[in-house]
Amino acid sequence: MGAIVHDGGVAFRVWAPHANRVSVIGDFNDFDGSAHPMQSEENGFWYTDIETAATGDQYKFQITNGDQTFDRIDPYAREVTNSVGNAVVYRDQFDWEGDSFTRPSQNELVIYEMHIGTFNRTDEDTVGTFADAIAKFNHLKGLGINAIQIMPIAEFAGDLSWGYNPAHIFAVEQAYGGPDALKHFIREAHRTGFAVIIDVVYNHFGPSDLDLWQFDGWSENGKGGIYFYNDHRSSTPWGDTRPDYGRGEVRQFIYDNAQMWMKDYHADGLRYDMTAYIRTISGIGNDDIAEGWGLMNWINRDLKRDFPGCYLVAEDLQTNNWLTKPDDQGGAGFTTQWDAGFVHPIREAITAVDDAHRDMWAVRDALCHRYNDDAFQRVIYSESHDEVANGKARVPTEIDADHPESVHAKKRAILGVALTLLAPGVPMLFQGQELLEDEWFRDTDPLDWTRAKKLSGIKRLFVDLIHLRRELPGLRGQSIEVRHVNESDKVIAFVRGDRDGNEVVVVVNFANRTWESYEIGMPSPGEWILRLNTDWDGYDRSFEDHPAENITAISEDRDGFSAKATVSIGPYAVLVYVQRK
Repeated sequence: MGAIVHDGGVAFRVWAPHANRVSVIGDFNDFDGSAHPMQSEENGFWYTDIETAATGDQYKFQITNGDQTFDRIDPYAREVTNSVGNAVVYRDQFDWEGDSFTRPSQNELVIYEMHIGTFNRTDEDTVGTFADAIAKFNHLKGLGINAIQIMPIAEFAGDLSWGYNPAHIFAVEQAYGGPDALKHFIREAHRTGFAVIIDVVYNHFGPSDLDLWQFDGWSENGKGGIYFYNDHRSSTPWGDTRPDYGRGEVRQFIYDNAQMWMKDYHADGLRYDMTAYIRTISGIGNDDIAEGWGLMNWINRDLKRDFPGCYLVAEDLQTNNWLTKPDDQGGAGFTTQWDAGFVHPIREAITAVDDAHRDMWAVRDALCHRYNDDAFQRVIYSESHDEVANGKARVPTEIDADHPESVHAKKRAILGVALTLLAPGVPMLFQGQELLEDEWFRDTDPLDWTRAKKLSGIKRLFVDLIHLRRELPGLRGQSIEVRHVNESDKVIAFVRGDRDGNEVVVVVNFANRTWESYEIGMPSPGEWILRLNTDWDGYDRSFEDHPAENITAISEDRDGFSAKATVSIGPYAVLVYVQRK
């Protein structure tokens, strides 16, 4: 489909079943609609081969339907001049230089969600680019993350956007650098040790700058035409722009797009935006769209077949186990899904104004939640692009809007980060979280990199937490036991472990008070080494630096364990212990 470059020129194919006539216009014929008419293939597709066309030429399809004639950008265009400009004939000649990256295993992943346009904007007058983002790879490597999830980079309207308004799903956003710049970004990410997960939007297209709308002049009920539902199923929060998942050509269009990111761009996985609006009309009800579920099942099945290790993430937020069930069992076949069962209770617990309103049982449930009895079928986080915008802000601002750098704002924000990295699941950070960015996320506001030096101790805390998450076998395992839940004093303790018996004990103080001697149950007697104290003033001079030390557990029943120990812990602090062997 689209522009097919070969040694003798360029062939073109487009789907326009209601057209009476189609031609290719472009640089090669001075955009003359009479020069290169296309031949109907009798199945709704049109084709021609133009010897004088070449890589880099701009072009469009000129479509006639009755007395209407209009120009359309190629739906399969791999490059466009801009969202309302022309398609560009693109030939893949990128040198991957032997790229053969294998992503880390699921229980080792630490994901960093990135928005290319704001992550490292070096010029106030232009958006950030893939090249700008590469310039900060050393920062990310030092942080310890090993996977980057980039918000949508398919061509969208204008230069400023979150990316969830795709105008051309096969073209890479030109303001970010275009297709070869994305390939360079992924190649360099792989060289640095990062897997790359691309965010894709299949629950709607547009809604603006959308040449797909009434593409060949046909529509029903004043709706979108051949690429969209033309009845009540078209309705989404983003307009009447839901693709027609039941039409074979549209299904193939989306399928081909998913395959392209993996095959042509060497992506390591895809994150599907809001799958609830693919599988249902309302996103929350029982108004199922069976074709949408079947489409996800088909795409995911074949991606895993064709690209072993492909990492497939659903954003659904309806705690639906079937999303991460295998495709051959009727599930949608995703590897994992964003977990609303973690982020909402944790944010509520750390942002509540009064300690008395922090619900330790809700925290316990959030720590233990999982899908299909597999902790790694969930991605857990306290900040994401959705959680820090649309009426909500970064966690420090949610805690203290007037003073987001106050000691309590810092320490309680860190509680959320620590639980993200210490609980079972796949942890994810949002860009700038390690800088304790405040206010809210917007596409006009770049990260403030001066905070990296100003808050270097906080960054060190993130580094230490990520290091523990990746280093300690007990934190890479499935097991969690939360036997100590103190609702009145707002303290919770849990034990993480793996199949080999490696155990990690975590104690979390959700209250603004200090404990000199606090008793908890321990998995076994003996000496336990303190590996982390988030209250250390080396992380921030405003922290209390309440003394915490190694502890010795004695053989006496407590919290359902056969041993117990006493710990000393500061306000809003997290302690991490491993047993001396």
